[in-house]
Amino acid sequence: MNQIPLEKFKPIPAGEKDSEFLARPKITYWSDAWRRFKQNKIALAALIMLAVLIFMVAFGPILSSHDFEKGVRTDRNLSPSATYWFGTDELGRDIFARIWVSGRVSIIIGLVGAFISMVVGSVYGAISAYAGGALDNLMMRIVEVLSSVPYLLVVILIQVYFKERNLATMIFALTLTGWLGMARMVRGQLLSLKNQDFVMAAQTLGVSSRKIILRHLIPNTLSVIIVSVTFAIPGYIFSEAFLSYLGIGIASPMTSWGAMASAAQQKFLFYPYQLFFPSLMIALTMLSFTLLGDGLRDALDPRLRQ
Repeated sequence: MNQIPLEKFKPIPAGEKDSEFLARPKITYWSDAWRRFKQNKIALAALIMLAVLIFMVAFGPILSSHDFEKGVRTDRNLSPSATYWFGTDELGRDIFARIWVSGRVSIIIGLVGAFISMVVGSVYGAISAYAGGALDNLMMRIVEVLSSVPYLLVVILIQVYFKERNLATMIFALTLTGWLGMARMVRGQLLSLKNQDFVMAAQTLGVSSRKIILRHLIPNTLSVIIVSVTFAIPGYIFSEAFLSYLGIGIASPMTSWGAMASAAQQKFLFYPYQLFFPSLMIALTMLSFTLLGDGLRDALDPRLRQ
C-alpha cells in the first residue's frame, strides 16, 4: 500500500488572530444600500439636481432684487436680460423670483401629498393584510370602489364644497384617493410576510396586533415604501400642474408652476420664455424624482447585494 510522503504535509499555525480574521468588513443593509446608490451616477446626479432645486426654491427669491408680487408697468413682457434673468410677465413682475416662489407650492404639494399617502396607505394596507378574511375582503372592495372615481371629479367636488382653491384644499383633494395605490402595494408585501417565523414568534409571546404591524411588518416593507414615495412625489406635482393648467388648481394670489404655465400659454407665440421656464422646472423636478426612485429601487433591492 502506497503511503503519502510526510513532506506533502505542512502544519498551519492556528493563531487567535487568524481564527477571527474577517474576509470583508461588516456592513449594514443601509450602509450597503448607500454604497450601491453612490455607484449609480445618474441617480446621484438626480439627487444633486433636487438639492439645487430645493435650495433655489428656499432662497432663490432672495437672490433677486425684484419683488415677486409687485410689477413695474414700464417693464411688462420683457425678455430675459441682465436686469430680469428670466424676463417679466404681463404685469411687469420678475419671473425669476416668481418661479422659485411658485416652486414652494408645487414641491410642498408633492412632499406633503406623498407623505400623507404613505402613512394612510401603509396603515390601511397593513391592517387589511394582517386581518385577512372577511375584513380584508371588505377593505379591498372599498379600495376598488374609490379607485373607480376619477380624481378630477374629486377635486372639483372638493372645491365646490369648500368654495375655495387654496393649498390645503388642493392637498386634501389629491390625497383623498391618492393613498389607494400605496395600500395595495403594502398589502401585497405584507401578505408574504405575515406567515413568517418572526411574526409567529411575536404572536406566541403575546405581542399585540398593533405592535406587530407597526414594529415588525411595516418596517420590513420600508424599502419598497421609500421607492414608491419617490415615484409618488412627481405624480402629485404633475397633478397639481395639470389642474392649475386647466384653471381649477391653485387660485390667485397664490401661484405654482402649473398656474404660471397656464397664464403663459395664451401668449406663447409672442412670449415663449414665459411658458418655457415653469415648464422646465416641472420637467426637471419630475425627471429628478423619477431617476432618484430608479436608483433607490436598485440600491434597496437585497437581491442585488454583493
